[in-house]
Amino acid sequence: MNETLLEAYDRTRRWIPELIPGGLSYELDGPLLRITGMHQGFVEGPPVLQAAYLDELIARQCAYFAARGEAFEWKTRGHDLPADLPDRLTRAGFVPETPETVLVGLAKDLDSGSPPPAGVTIRQVTADDDLRAIAAMESEVWGEDWSWVADDLIRRVADDPGAITILVAEAGDRVVSAAWLVHKPGTGFAGLWGGSTLKEFRGRGIYRALVAARARLAVAAGVVHLQVDASEDSRPILQRLGLQAVTTTTPYVWRP
Repeated sequence: MNETLLEAYDRTRRWIPELIPGGLSYELDGPLLRITGMHQGFVEGPPVLQAAYLDELIARQCAYFAARGEAFEWKTRGHDLPADLPDRLTRAGFVPETPETVLVGLAKDLDSGSPPPAGVTIRQVTADDDLRAIAAMESEVWGEDWSWVADDLIRRVADDPGAITILVAEAGDRVVSAAWLVHKPGTGFAGLWGGSTLKEFRGRGIYRALVAARARLAVAAGVVHLQVDASEDSRPILQRLGLQAVTTTTPYVWRP
């Protein structure tokens, strides 16, 4: 039987890279993957967890990150079981953030067309100054300090440059949008991340151009599927380009 897009996506959960970036730690706690060393902790589970032990598992993660004095995100999906996982997390003190739609599509279907608009160029970057310019742009878009993005990207490029491809869209010498392609070797998947665009440059096709540019790079690297956690702003654009909604994802964040 052919694998569905959702089944293929679920296989990529709890993925551990062969080369772990410096400063990060990946460890399994029973069925959960726990990651530390980022700007906050992260917990990832399989689609199905045993209800009888779930509250104990949740409490154990909270105790672990409490000892570190660190916030962490538990990434849930709309099809996860048991269905009351969000309620259990809420009772344990987690706060839900904005839901997003998980979109999956074939990389080869997204790699044509969509050039950048006149006056905007797209280029691949790896230099620290360029990555800090991305963080400054993100901070302007979101109205808060996103300098951690530069630290994260700099570390990723230094540790395994083949695992991430970072593109910027520039108007003159100003970064107006940025996005990156994150590979998951061995899964056939890569993730489309970023894509935030300065307000005055939205609606001109820059986001679509960055998707197409990354899709071309993905196809060249042998990637089969592309995956995106899409906001409501980007979801309609991505679905018109051919990506399909397979589930939703809601981050639940716990803070000590």
